Order: sequence, then structure tokens, then C-alpha cells
Amino acid sequence: MSEKPVRHVLGLSGGKDSAALAIYLKDEGLAPDIEYFFTDTGAELPEIYEYLDKLETYLGKEILRLNSGRDFEHHLKIHGHFLPSARQRWCTREMKIKPFEKFVGDDEVVSYIGIRADEDREGYISRRPNIKPVFPFKEAGLVREDIFRILENSVGVPEYYKWRSRSGCYFCFFQQRREWLGLAKHHPELFEKAKKFEKVGNINGEYYTWVDGMTLDELVSKAKQMGPSGRSTDSKSWKELIAAVEDDDDQACLICSL
Repeated sequence: MSEKPVRHVLGLSGGKDSAALAIYLKDEGLAPDIEYFFTDTGAELPEIYEYLDKLETYLGKEILRLNSGRDFEHHLKIHGHFLPSARQRWCTREMKIKPFEKFVGDDEVVSYIGIRADEDREGYISRRPNIKPVFPFKEAGLVREDIFRILENSVGVPEYYKWRSRSGCYFCFFQQRREWLGLAKHHPELFEKAKKFEKVGNINGEYYTWVDGMTLDELVSKAKQMGPSGRSTDSKSWKELIAAVEDDDDQACLICSL
């Protein structure tokens, strides 16, 4: 019996780095048999789905859609209605990592990860011995400006970068306050849905909010009080916004945002 061939996979988040890596590998003729996949939480921004379709057309190959089989509300209930946080990232584990590892199974796999040469981080590396991570951008010495160039010369950048610095769920707890305000402006219906997950002064005295120390309604109220002199997401270019967040020590879950 012949040995099963090693699989080559690349997870796309809808973000700039994994998209640029997919384009880079295709244009350079590297890993022609690669499998592209996207792990869908069901709570992604509409712009991400649009961008994946655009990217799929450029790559000329299907981007497999994976999911956990359950929606966020189910996982929230299982976790005692505790919202995910930087200390309790159960959303990433249940809705991103587990579907990925199920997709891989016990096959020998090379996993391509879009971390750049100018980043001091490892990203998500499975502890499973059958999964080998590789970092083509690091090996080639490519940095942030190279990623911008790759995208600008091919499919462009996702529309959400006009007001948001990362891909991922619309209610991602790693969003900065200005990004929550961007959600309220660009997707008010999703902002209202995010508000419904918060718990403030209910019968059990529970208090869970997406933004530390305040509800989303209080955040909007504070922003209105600041008036036009307050910090505005739209005052920054998308490159400036991305750079400001990436250079911050508070990094999001990389499997979601790369």
C-alpha cells in the first residue's frame, strides 16, 4: 500500500496576511496542490464573505468553508453565557481551532502561516505532531509593505479596513473602541445584535460587556459627548489603522485575524 501524500493547507481568515500569502504562493508557483480553507463562525462581517469570493476567483480554486456545526449562541450557552475574552478565548478554540483540526484529521499536513518577517510572534501552531507549520513570508523576508503591495497589485484590500483593523467576528472582543463605533456606523444591525449579548444588572447581578468597564450604549453616548473633536476611525488611513493596532502589545487571536 502506498503512503498517503502529505497535504498542504492554508487557512484564510478574510484578513490581509493570509490573503496575500495565498496570492504570493500562487504567483510564485509554490505549493500548487495547496488546499485553501476558511473557518466560518457564522458571525463574520459581510465584507469578509465578499472578499473571499473575490479571492477565490483570483486563485482559480475553491476555498473550502469549514464550521463547528453550531452557532455562537449555542457555544455561549455551553459556556454558561460567559462572553469570550482575552483570558477566555473559547470562541477561537471551539469555532476555529477544532474545525481546523477535524479538517486535518490524522493526515500529515504542512500548514502555511502568513506571519511576516517584521513580526515577533508565532501564530497558531497546533501541538499535533502531524501538522508542520511553515512561514513563507519570514523565509522570504517579506514585511508589511510587501503585503500591501501584493494585495494592491491583485485583489485589493478588504473593504472593512476602511474602519476596522482586523478580520474576525463582528463582535470580536479585541476590537478597539473606535472599531466598535465603526461597527455602529457601518453595520448598525450587527451592532444591535452585539448589544443583546451583554448582561447588565440582570436578576442574578451578572455584568458582562464587550468593552471593559462600559456597555456599547455607554460607549456610543460617550463618543457623542466628545463631539467632532473626539478620535475618529475615519481620520486614519487603513494602513495607519492596521499599523497602529499591529504594533500594540494586545494582539488578537492570530488564527482568526491573519
